[in-house]
Amino acid sequence: MKDFSERVVVITGAASGIGRQLGLQLAKRGAVLALADKDYQGLSETLQQVEAIGGVASLYELDVADAVAFQAFADAVINQYHAIHLLINNAGVALLDSIEEQSHEDVAWLMNINFWGVVHGTKAFLPYLKKADEAHIVNISSIFGIVAMPMHSAYNASKFAVRGYTEALAIEMTGSNVSVSCVHPGGIKTDIARNARVSHKELRHAREKVSSGFDAVAKTTSERAAKLIIRGVERRQRRVLIGPDAWLIDKVVRFFPAAYARIFRLHKLFKQE
Repeated sequence: MKDFSERVVVITGAASGIGRQLGLQLAKRGAVLALADKDYQGLSETLQQVEAIGGVASLYELDVADAVAFQAFADAVINQYHAIHLLINNAGVALLDSIEEQSHEDVAWLMNINFWGVVHGTKAFLPYLKKADEAHIVNISSIFGIVAMPMHSAYNASKFAVRGYTEALAIEMTGSNVSVSCVHPGGIKTDIARNARVSHKELRHAREKVSSGFDAVAKTTSERAAKLIIRGVERRQRRVLIGPDAWLIDKVVRFFPAAYARIFRLHKLFKQE
């Protein structure tokens, strides 16, 4: 997809971060936006910025974990715009906890958003996407969908699941009008680490440690990430790595799949002082 003018684009998680930047950059290129998020206040701020640059967008308050609500959202978008050309499943959350201590409820909460949100979005919009002259699906995984990290097991599981689901979808869509991209951002300057859910009070210090460390190493801005995702759509890339850290980690994991934890000294990241 080279020309986004008057193309209908659906973006989840559009209230902030990469989702907001995708909306702004695609609006500049003439896309018609359907923006969804559970955070309606943040979504409204995104709309103000889109309209300030002359863009066109409609807002939808949406919990991506709700399959029925997602289908209603898809139907509403089609009723309003009569088509969809680009779906970006971007919404996501984080959970910081050990496998031993995390609750089933917290894991289910994260999986329902990060993985099932992608499934719900894909299933709801795919029939409509297949009716377009050309269409594209972007599912946001993570570098944590390539490398496992301590204290992020649920997040890892969700992002590995998104990767597998999206790669299978890409194969199934071969030869059709629908292209598919799986995106693996490295450290991006967003609030996802700072907003990560923690189950226990004693882990709050760990969240602050992670957030501070994340801010120090996150070299890629949301704006840059959005630009690279859009370039991936233009080039119909099945896999999009974002950031020099993502490229480095991917190579190390490929060459040393059994030793990368030792190479990166991952066991020391959350060692108690």
